[in-house]
Amino acid sequence: MTPGSARAEAPAVPLHCQSFLAFDFGLKRTGVAIGTRMLRSASPQPTLRAEGEARFAAVAERIREWQPDALVVGVPYHPDGASHENTRRAQRFARQLHGRFHLPVFEVDERYSTTEALSQGAKDADAASACIILEQFLRTLP
Repeated sequence: MTPGSARAEAPAVPLHCQSFLAFDFGLKRTGVAIGTRMLRSASPQPTLRAEGEARFAAVAERIREWQPDALVVGVPYHPDGASHENTRRAQRFARQLHGRFHLPVFEVDERYSTTEALSQGAKDADAASACIILEQFLRTLP
C-alpha cells in the first residue's frame, strides 16, 4: 500500500483470510490486537514489552494462541506522506514477520493512531493503537 492509501483502496486480501493479528510496532513496546473480517472489529491484547529476538518469541506465542490467517502491521508516515526512520523499521518488522511465520502480512498507514488512542483515553495506547490500525484495515475489506 502506498502512504495514505489505507482508506482509499482495498488491499488484495484473499477471502480465506478471516482472522487477523495486528501490530503497532515500537522499538520497546509493540501493541497487539486480534480481529475478524466478519465482525470488522478488533480487541486489544497485552502489549509486547520486548526487543529483538524476545519480541519474535512473544509474537510466536500470540500466533500459536490465536492462529490468525494473516498479520497486519501499522506503518507510520509523516503527515505529508513522507517516510522516516520508523517507517522503515515497521516495514522491516513486517518483512521479518512474513519470513519467520509464513503468513500474509498487510501494511496499513497508521498516521495518528496513537494520538487517536490517547484522545479516547486508552490505558494502553499501544494496544488501542493496534485496534485502530486493525479496524481501519478491516473497513477496507469487501
